[in-house]
Amino acid sequence: MLYARELQGTLITVTAVRISPDLGIARIHLSIFPSNKSVEVLAKVQEDTRAIRFDLGKRVRHQLRIVPELFFHVDDSLDYLENIDNLLKSDPPSAITEEPEN
Repeated sequence: MLYARELQGTLITVTAVRISPDLGIARIHLSIFPSNKSVEVLAKVQEDTRAIRFDLGKRVRHQLRIVPELFFHVDDSLDYLENIDNLLKSDPPSAITEEPEN
């Protein structure tokens, strides 16, 4: 909702969050579609990290003693899977030939 007007036509999804054992650091992986806007969107999110952390602190202030420091990363696993699918589709399977047994 925070970026809905600024980044119309862009879908941002949180795919994973990894939190350190002491709850001091949270690494957030974002999937951004279309992927050609990922650098722009990640830069915007990283600029607003303090505001996002403040909003998170307001929401979890009674559940957590420490609001973790947030680090955002692009999750490109979907692009990787799409690339593999395209490679498999473009390369026709080779004929399987059986060698005669002696």
